[in-house]
Amino acid sequence: MVLGSGVGSSVESDCCAVRAIRTLCDQGLPTIMVNYNPETVSTDYYEADRLYFENISLETILDIYDAERARGVILSMGGQTPNNIALPLYRQNVKIYETSPEMIDTAENRFKFSRLLDEILGYPVLVHPSYVLSGAAMNVVSTGDDLANYLTQATAVSREHPVVITKYIKQAKEIEMDAVAKDSQMVMHFISEHVENADLDPTTVRQIEEVTAKIGNALNVIGPFNIQFIVKNNEIRVIKCNLRAARSFSFVSKVTGVDAIEMATKIMLGLPVESHPDPGLPPDYVGVKVLQFSFSRLSGADPVLGVEMASTGKVACFGRDMYEAYLKALISTGIVPPKKNILFSIGSYREKLEILPSMQKLHAAGYNIFATSGTADFLTEHNVPCKYLESLLEDSSDKQKSEYSLTQHLANNLIDIIITAGLRATLVKGTARGAWQWISQFPNVKNAKLLAEAFVHKLPLDVSSIDSKCSFLMHSFPGLVNVSGFLPHLTSPGTESITYVPRAVLVDLGSGTATLPARSGAGNNWVKGHYTEGAELVDTVLDVVRKEAEGADCLRSA
Repeated sequence: MVLGSGVGSSVESDCCAVRAIRTLCDQGLPTIMVNYNPETVSTDYYEADRLYFENISLETILDIYDAERARGVILSMGGQTPNNIALPLYRQNVKIYETSPEMIDTAENRFKFSRLLDEILGYPVLVHPSYVLSGAAMNVVSTGDDLANYLTQATAVSREHPVVITKYIKQAKEIEMDAVAKDSQMVMHFISEHVENADLDPTTVRQIEEVTAKIGNALNVIGPFNIQFIVKNNEIRVIKCNLRAARSFSFVSKVTGVDAIEMATKIMLGLPVESHPDPGLPPDYVGVKVLQFSFSRLSGADPVLGVEMASTGKVACFGRDMYEAYLKALISTGIVPPKKNILFSIGSYREKLEILPSMQKLHAAGYNIFATSGTADFLTEHNVPCKYLESLLEDSSDKQKSEYSLTQHLANNLIDIIITAGLRATLVKGTARGAWQWISQFPNVKNAKLLAEAFVHKLPLDVSSIDSKCSFLMHSFPGLVNVSGFLPHLTSPGTESITYVPRAVLVDLGSGTATLPARSGAGNNWVKGHYTEGAELVDTVLDVVRKEAEGADCLRSA
């Protein structure tokens, strides 16, 4: 039995659940899927042998477990929701296929995990309430009043578990470590960086790997786990540890081509896996995942971002460097690269100073810079030509001159994009709510800086083979392929010639592209009387085409 992520969780969790189900099916095991989100792939009737469209609660899971006489339950593929009932299920003698629920509780309970880190690493670093997801009730406070307000929110989210107050580390890098362990030992791991300050020192990488190994060993991990780190000046801190597949698991699996979920599922079943397989990635290959927001669908929505998650989806894209991948991903979310006019509204002086070189490059590249009051003054002081625009407060009755009116410029399509940065950017909410379609709003100035640098590069963004990744091998023939050249009766009514071509092979006559299965065990295939299996199909199809071309003149230059 595999537990899904329920409603309100990410598509990445659903991806993990589906990959686990398919791995179980590949092993010939009967499967049960429990989920209640109609928008997920895991609730498609053909994915599992049995589907329960039910709420993921202790009572429901126990009823299904008893009714189906299930062998055991996999919790770690459905995100936070299944993890929350791990310990109660364990106390009801339910077989859990993975790390012990007692260890899950140790990682989830902030006090217990802090004490564990004291023992094995020497520092507890925990930043939000226990048993929560997506930064719920997490905040940065600077005054006593803010602290009192925050604690009220935190206790409303989780009354049963402690709230930990820790120091906020500024100007640090956030690192994700996704790993798979077998009998407490890592057999695969992936390190992902947040794009802010991306560029890890090899010494820091080694430290992260060593700490991950120690934590995995201390928690007796079997299967997937995820650790979030903060790094500053090559000194690492642990934010939290998830003894489950995190959102980033599906992303790193797609980028590297190594299916971490399949590996973790096999380990939980006691099946052998190859330790640390080589993904064979080229040096000029980067994957970037960005957030998708839905402000356009919510009338009057405030696009100003804070700490808690406000995104409704994510998009991942690939590129030859970080700028290309980042820009492609943002374009996929709906952001349109500017043609000429860019408006900046940047928060603090330090943030303005950090993004100044990027704005200077944009001006040199031919872009027209517009800015709100504070940012415009700053740019003028630093000899960057810009045009000042004033934003109109919601309760202001003062009339603006159209020459300086941000509202008028937006109404007349004179601004291509607005880039704001800072936790509470200087662009006022009244203008922001009416201008969501232009806004690229960042809580961190480093994201705004990265976007500006990507505009400066003026990347061609042509679609290429690097832009897609799938479980099938794409082969482009040197010219068009006349299929009827080697299947003469293909177009005749009632023909059976098509049965010689495997269903998994699709030849596009317009592009000369064949889609061929690359996975081992993809099934047996017949091509013009040739028996093939798996990836051998590629060579067989090409041999058939070449032989038929010799007599049928079926290959023509494009």
